[in-house]
Amino acid sequence: MGLAYNILLVDDDVDIVEFMQYNLQKEGYNVKVCYNGNDALTISETFSPHLILLDVMMPGMDGIEVCEELRKNNNLNDTIIAFLTARGEDYSQLAGFEAGADDYITKPIKPKLLMSRVKALLKRFSQSSNGESDKDSLVFFDDLVIDKESYSLKLNDIEKKLPKKEFEILFLLVSEPGKVFSREQIYHKVWGTDVIVGDRTIDVHIRKLRETIGDDKIQTVKGVGYKFNA
Repeated sequence: MGLAYNILLVDDDVDIVEFMQYNLQKEGYNVKVCYNGNDALTISETFSPHLILLDVMMPGMDGIEVCEELRKNNNLNDTIIAFLTARGEDYSQLAGFEAGADDYITKPIKPKLLMSRVKALLKRFSQSSNGESDKDSLVFFDDLVIDKESYSLKLNDIEKKLPKKEFEILFLLVSEPGKVFSREQIYHKVWGTDVIVGDRTIDVHIRKLRETIGDDKIQTVKGVGYKFNA
């Protein structure tokens, strides 16, 4: 399974590198490590990684700059790049995605969840290299994995069941994290223009979503609507 895949791990924290390298190699992945952006660019030329796990905050060339340079290399067009970020770190996810990142993984991360995320990312690589793509249907945020194709939701690697409308509201919100969706936009996207529902219906669905995924992930913007906090 993992034997066919090359993973490049880039982080200036030696302890984190050792922890992640050990767990990835235990699963059979071919792992190379480095501790700065310049080395990451050099190693990528010859190692041809399928997946790069890239720290955002590094001295010298930071992860955003490294990602931008990697995306200029046509030989790495199919390579998946996932940023490693510390919980509470002040950075712009929008800037990361604009630089070409595919996903974010928040540190610290438990080994089981790490393996789950890596397997899902490599599945994405396999599909993209075969001319397929699930980037529009598979979304990750910290401990949350949302798959639109199967209408499945995992929180801390535990599958959760959601009614269809709740799931569609959640997927709409996470499709553009930080953007405020008005109730009218939610109506049109989830129920369509031919169905009329009241504000109370939206509020109830949001309340139930919060009970499932946590109160902090969906924010109410008073008098406007709702947004997903990335």
